[in-house]
Amino acid sequence: MNKPRLAWALTGSGHYIEECLNFLLTLDEVDLYLSQAAEEVIKMYGFTLDDIRKKIPVYRDKAASSPPVGHFYKGYYHTFVMAPATSNTIAKCVLGISDSLVTNLYSQAGKCRVPSIVYPCDIAPEMETTAPGGKKVMVYPRKIDLEGTEKITEFEYTSIVKSVDELIRSVQERLLVVTKASGA
Repeated sequence: MNKPRLAWALTGSGHYIEECLNFLLTLDEVDLYLSQAAEEVIKMYGFTLDDIRKKIPVYRDKAASSPPVGHFYKGYYHTFVMAPATSNTIAKCVLGISDSLVTNLYSQAGKCRVPSIVYPCDIAPEMETTAPGGKKVMVYPRKIDLEGTEKITEFEYTSIVKSVDELIRSVQERLLVVTKASGA
């Protein structure tokens, strides 16, 4: 096995998905995992699966048992990033529900003590986001969505970020720690 990689999952959230994907595509040694909804959403924001595949490996949510999660048990990944993450995905993670590729990845990362960096789409009572087509819109997350975001902050091996800039900093810091630990 080569040195451990970064696993990155996209869910069906469009909240700053363009910025997240653009940053992700600058990274080396990263694998992308897509929920079924993410496959639909990336197209709405002008990305194609074929173009992404030219740059990085892509795993899709097509099998009931989520076979790729076994990579965590083999030390294949040093970090799991879930960005952006829908309120649905956050709620499932908080309740321990692992019924999709992305929720299974989060669960297995935690069970293997692999640090996770999570960027929930619902981080404040009022937020500006970009709709498909580029229009800025205001959204108002529900109380239950904000409670899910708050609860996931308490999970072991999980760091929550609240902006794209914070996401980029956290990923870069984590990559630096991994690089130093490997002696590279």
